[in-house]
Amino acid sequence: MQRKYLAKIFVTLRPSVLDPAGVAVQSGLKQLGYDNVDQVRIGKYVEITLTSPDEGTARQNLDRMCDLMLANPVIENYRFDLIEVEAQTGVS
Repeated sequence: MQRKYLAKIFVTLRPSVLDPAGVAVQSGLKQLGYDNVDQVRIGKYVEITLTSPDEGTARQNLDRMCDLMLANPVIENYRFDLIEVEAQTGVS
């Protein structure tokens, strides 16, 4: 039996990597009067729906997808939330 999962993936720059987009947003916020903003970091959000026989296999597949394509492991970190949305029996 296959299960359908929704993965919510968050990709962020590693803390040691300079974030020029975040610096630009922080500067813009300060110009708008928000002097209380200490730091801004910009990241990516990705949703993927996938089928898998179980949650463990789905997590392994997602880790591989993130390492190979969705994140640059040299400069980015990622995490994901995995939610089972339905079970499929294979019977039509």
